[in-house]
Amino acid sequence: MTTRPLASVHRAGVVQRLEPQPSKLMMRVRFPPPAPHRSGSRRVAHLPSAATGPVDDGRRVVSSQRNGAPAQLACDNPAMSLLNHPIQTLSGQPASLSTMAPDKVCLVVNVASKCGLTPQYEGLERLHATYSARGFSVVGVPCNQFGAQEPGSPDEIATFCSTTYGVTFPMTEKVDVNGASRHPIYVDLTAIADADGTDGDIRWNFEKFLIGTDGVPLARFSPMVAPDDPALIAAIEAALSQN
Repeated sequence: MTTRPLASVHRAGVVQRLEPQPSKLMMRVRFPPPAPHRSGSRRVAHLPSAATGPVDDGRRVVSSQRNGAPAQLACDNPAMSLLNHPIQTLSGQPASLSTMAPDKVCLVVNVASKCGLTPQYEGLERLHATYSARGFSVVGVPCNQFGAQEPGSPDEIATFCSTTYGVTFPMTEKVDVNGASRHPIYVDLTAIADADGTDGDIRWNFEKFLIGTDGVPLARFSPMVAPDDPALIAAIEAALSQN
């Protein structure tokens, strides 16, 4: 290795010696990334606005726009956040998507007992029964925000679902999916757009989100997409084929 000879320079009347330096070596300094913004006591990572384009999560392009404003995800790793947000089961036990549907592709659906779309329970149960052995689960999320069509108590909801439609898939507690009290799971999910490019607020009962085993949202389907719709079936089949 060759080095430069010793030399001296004059600066402000002071003689400084220049130490030998490697001629072919470079020092690269890497600075840590900036810390995420803190909002209160909760860490949030801000996605780019629509002007910067969509966000590529490595498997699909996820829209970053929600109601005209940049979406916010609950932590630096949106997939892990989505799986691990605390939520109780319908019977009141502490849980999360990762414990209610462990290592499974899941279809998260906000449900109601007194809606014109309530008969979709039958098709959802059929999906659950057909694909559960392959690592799939429907997860029902009762919500009373649309026409007050889920007014019952947890026991009443459970009884209705089991006796009327033979539901066996897991159900969460009743939560809000829109507005200021929106559950964190839906804070993340409403940032996702469907095939028509529609993101933001849940539109009505029985909106559907397909989530991979790694917690990455794979697709969003409007309430009017029936459980036996070919597009939904194809998406489930494709997700299971990757397991």
